[in-house]
Amino acid sequence: MSIVVKNITKSYKNQNALKDVSFKVKKGEIVGFLGPNGAGKSTLMKILTTYIPATEGTATVNGFSVTENKINVQKSVGYLPENNPLYLDMYVREYLSFNASIYNISKNRLEDVIEQTGLAPEAHKKISSLSKGYRQRVGLANALLHNPDVLILDEPTTGLDPNQIIEIRNLIKNAGNDKTVFLSTHIMQEVEAICDRVIIINKGEIVADKTITELKAHQAQIIEVEFDFRVEEVALQQLPKIQQVNNTHDFIYELTFDTDKDMRPVVFDYAHDNGLKILQLNTKNKNLEELFRELTGIVGS
Repeated sequence: MSIVVKNITKSYKNQNALKDVSFKVKKGEIVGFLGPNGAGKSTLMKILTTYIPATEGTATVNGFSVTENKINVQKSVGYLPENNPLYLDMYVREYLSFNASIYNISKNRLEDVIEQTGLAPEAHKKISSLSKGYRQRVGLANALLHNPDVLILDEPTTGLDPNQIIEIRNLIKNAGNDKTVFLSTHIMQEVEAICDRVIIINKGEIVADKTITELKAHQAQIIEVEFDFRVEEVALQQLPKIQQVNNTHDFIYELTFDTDKDMRPVVFDYAHDNGLKILQLNTKNKNLEELFRELTGIVGS
């Protein structure tokens, strides 16, 4: 296992930032770590990177204890914090060369990482002159310099425009070809695009730990149907496996079923048997954002 977290609790005075958190991340997985602001995401990442100690529990990264083998953990991990700490008065290659010297990294490795992260055209520039997207590239390059087995990325796409998000997403996906990636983000599309698995934390506790496929497999089936005539909701509630009927607009109904079976033929048969015409019939299953809101108790506006 690349990451093993066992019964981790982190307390500040009388308040628990993390409560008995446990999970494992396999080698080569890309895992999204999700949660509302203040849920404990950054706290756990700081524990895994040895920046702060846990109050209780144990954790290992690449087989090394975060309390007993800090140096080996730091060698195994590439870390990009939420607030990317850069020396803005340094030039890109100068900054990366300085950090490479700490790890005894060869010049060839340094140039490979600059190419890998698309920084070659900007390497001669001061970091202060770079866009937010390129500054994130510098932070990611710094995390990759020593060729770590595990990447821990805290909100790597925060504040980026859509094009920059796609660029950083592709860099992370490519890095994930031969590394374990553990990343936090608020952008659900990013999770669906690059992650194998999702761990959701709320108020310091794990509320879900599933693969993307598993999360979607057990969600309710929602069908949006438009008839040519108004139908009493009580009549539609007689459909098999129906959970909820919602008349959203005019003759349009949102039908929620508790089954994996495609219920569109059942709705079609209902319309035929009752002399109704169907003007449109679509599936409208919940996306990851809606599932996240349910699991963290966030009520939509």
